[in-house]
Amino acid sequence: GDAIHREMKEYGCTYWLAPAVNIHRNPLCGRNFEYFSEDPLLAGKMAAAITRGVQQEEGFYVTVKHFACNNQEEERNKVSSNLSERALREIYLRPFEIAVREGGAKAVMTSYNKVNGTYAPNSYDLCTKVLRNEWGFDGVVMTDWFSTNKGLARNDLALKAGNDLIMPGGGSFKKEILAGVKSGVISEDEVRICCSRVIKSIFSSQIQKEYIG
Repeated sequence: GDAIHREMKEYGCTYWLAPAVNIHRNPLCGRNFEYFSEDPLLAGKMAAAITRGVQQEEGFYVTVKHFACNNQEEERNKVSSNLSERALREIYLRPFEIAVREGGAKAVMTSYNKVNGTYAPNSYDLCTKVLRNEWGFDGVVMTDWFSTNKGLARNDLALKAGNDLIMPGGGSFKKEILAGVKSGVISEDEVRICCSRVIKSIFSSQIQKEYIG
């Protein structure tokens, strides 16, 4: 974490799109090499330690991913991870909880997949009730890249659920959000809350210190 912090500082990076704390459940998962463990406690403790190293100075942020239950690569944009509340809490959410509560992670990236039939970026239960209300997370939540493309998670519902950044952005994403505001799916105030979290992160960042003053 300390080494990554120094490298981010050298290159002028604000967000590190890691650590990835998904659980080793399938030996064929193509991203097991970047996940820590099949043990949620070990994964969480390691992620928290790295987080403290990266964020040792204000203005540098980790992005804990992929929230949540993204444990396979095949059909990961559409697959639904179906599981009980106990399994979700004790295995799949635990590493994220430790990274947030003990490590103080300042950003979280939602996953492509569905969790019990609801796309993770569209899950208010995950992005707001659990992450923010239960764990006290006060940072930025962003989507994975193009996870809100046509036929996948919805952009307006992603913001309503608590995603602040729709990545990587684009005209069609903006249109769906504006349509959601006009139809009443999401209020202008809810959009402003998401914007405020992004602005807060910018004004606390190294970029602000170096270029804005």
